[in-house]
Amino acid sequence: MKHAVSAVIITKNEEHNLGRCLASLGWVDEIVVVDSGSTDATMTIARSYGAKVLETPWLGFGKTKQLAVDSASNDWVLSIDADEEITETLRRGIESKLVNPGKQGYRIARRSYYLDRPIRFSGWRSDAPLRLFNRKHGRFNEKIVHESVEMASKPGLIKVHMLHYTFPSISTHLAKIDSYSALGARQLLEKGKKVNLALACLRGVVKFNKMYFLKLGFLDGKEGFVLAVISSFGVTLKYLRLWELIHKGPHDE
Repeated sequence: MKHAVSAVIITKNEEHNLGRCLASLGWVDEIVVVDSGSTDATMTIARSYGAKVLETPWLGFGKTKQLAVDSASNDWVLSIDADEEITETLRRGIESKLVNPGKQGYRIARRSYYLDRPIRFSGWRSDAPLRLFNRKHGRFNEKIVHESVEMASKPGLIKVHMLHYTFPSISTHLAKIDSYSALGARQLLEKGKKVNLALACLRGVVKFNKMYFLKLGFLDGKEGFVLAVISSFGVTLKYLRLWELIHKGPHDE
């Protein structure tokens, strides 16, 4: 008999993604959706799939995802984003692990799409976040961005890919960079990081060279080039915003 599993998702205005995600979760024992202020049809869609829906003010990615985990009825949790999808092959792989788990958590390989093209290089090739875990042995850290599950034991790996429809357009990528760079800058400030304008620009150049050349992003075609350019801009913007925060006077807070 396999262990029961709860799928947990955090949302805000995900009506364009959520239906596809939830349709791929018909095999789980429970779906928990924690929403932070959606003004579109997100919650209606969630309830139409029988999800348990909770509303909360935004707490940051780590804390909000942990709230979703804590709200689940089962100890085994599948954390999934609204723009992701579980294939039938991956479903079978997950269920086989849940029959007699040899680990307390599992990373799941992920194939991401950018501008509707699968990205096979650019540093995304080895992407395998920890998404299936026993909440008695793991929990999300409290990072406001780039959160992850932390656990004492080494997780296993499910090699079948989860599908990730990350940025269907340049506009969606830029919108996320605007949000994430602000959060990332605040996080760096709290850690006491320092930066100057030259270093901010240099970090962007390094990011581009790493993604496009070292990680073979040029093999992802035109989309790989666009991905590297915008990603490097995102890094530069994060450090420019850190520079701005450092140089703000008390009257600017």
